[in-house]
Amino acid sequence: MSVPVVEASGPDALERAARALQDGLVVGIPTDTVYGLAADPFSTAAVEAVFAIKQRPVDVALPVLVGDWEQVGSLGELPGRAQRLAARFWPGALTLVVPRVPGFTADLGGPPTARRTVGIRWPDHPVVVALCRAVGPLAVTSANRHGAAPITTAAGVAAAFGTPPPEAGAGRSPLTTGDDNIGPGLVLDGGTCDGVPSTVVECLGPAARCLRAGAIDWASLSEAAAGPGAAPA
Repeated sequence: MSVPVVEASGPDALERAARALQDGLVVGIPTDTVYGLAADPFSTAAVEAVFAIKQRPVDVALPVLVGDWEQVGSLGELPGRAQRLAARFWPGALTLVVPRVPGFTADLGGPPTARRTVGIRWPDHPVVVALCRAVGPLAVTSANRHGAAPITTAAGVAAAFGTPPPEAGAGRSPLTTGDDNIGPGLVLDGGTCDGVPSTVVECLGPAARCLRAGAIDWASLSEAAAGPGAAPA
């Protein structure tokens, strides 16, 4: 059984994707960088399914995508440098690793210290922003096997991951541990997404630190983080 590919501009596409996410399934989505695998960050089974589908090491925490400032505030606290970076580069290809707010306790993987931080990104793509606004923040990672090249088309995502997991609501978990055939419940087709992955910046202490180079160069980020008249981060 193949993974359904749904045209993102279709009349019920977002509703179908939202329902799948709420049912605990993983959904392939277009973003402003590359295609991603999205899941409800508050569903342990759905987060586990993302790790299993992608074959991602569990010690690498998932980031979270948001659709507005209220969702940002529900996840993390933005120190001064993070606030300046967010104001300058969001929506866009920038992931900020910041302290979690006390009420956000979702297990996104990673080492024990990851429970105190969260990687947040507000993407510049209407489909994923609309989906976040419909269902809430989404745990998202690039739609490819861990270590493989990013996938840039919906058909590529469907072909790469094969058979979807069992339908939620039928008394079965969306993840069957050890099953090589698990996959996304559906993929939203938003055309070709062949951007550069986001730059990841940690803002936990007095200075910002680049954890992964990406679409936004570090020189621009460092200058923006420092603020007018300040030394670079």
